[in-house]
Amino acid sequence: MAVVVPDIPDLFEEAYARAGVELRTGNDLREARRSFNILTMEWQNRGLNLWTIAAGTTSLTAGTATYTLPTDTVDLLEHTIRTGSGTTQADSSLTRISVSTYQKISAKNSQGKPSQIFIQRLSASVTATLYPVPDSADTYTLSYYRVVGVDGISSGIEGTTTSFVPPRFVPCLVSGLAYYTAMKKPEVAARVAPLKQEYEFQFELAAGEDTESASARFVPYNTFYGS
Repeated sequence: MAVVVPDIPDLFEEAYARAGVELRTGNDLREARRSFNILTMEWQNRGLNLWTIAAGTTSLTAGTATYTLPTDTVDLLEHTIRTGSGTTQADSSLTRISVSTYQKISAKNSQGKPSQIFIQRLSASVTATLYPVPDSADTYTLSYYRVVGVDGISSGIEGTTTSFVPPRFVPCLVSGLAYYTAMKKPEVAARVAPLKQEYEFQFELAAGEDTESASARFVPYNTFYGS
């Protein structure tokens, strides 16, 4: 039998019911939507899960050093420079460097086969800058595994839950929203502690199912975000 996953409106109502309050007004809806978005940001801070990791490639252009990654990118985990294709394909490792190390490179416009990469996490995008700058001696492709951010809800509450999170995270999502809701409602303050406990329990269950046994693969490189 197929598992029926409730849609977003039903999940919001369920979360409010667990918190002991009703979802009545437009303001309640805005609060639920805001809590959803904050909750998914919190999940990113808790660590990596396989469903937030995606493979990708970017074709490099001779003379261009910096490339904007897909808009839902949080960070890169692994990155290589690829040349050739098919039986002649070859991947070379890229060393990730900090902003301070990149700034100390005097000849930033030198061209050649890239061997270093600088990841800059800006407010509106994530960019990858390569050194040396790709030359025209070969055709280069940046190959990587990226951490993909969980999509938030910008307006309304229409849509299916599985477009935002995997089904196994739905109980965790509802528990987290109920906990977040109760924290904002003084009249149900007594429910905050048990709802938090249930949320943590559901998160551990979901995260445990979503972790690969070879966890070393998903440990990010050391990252520096400022000088």
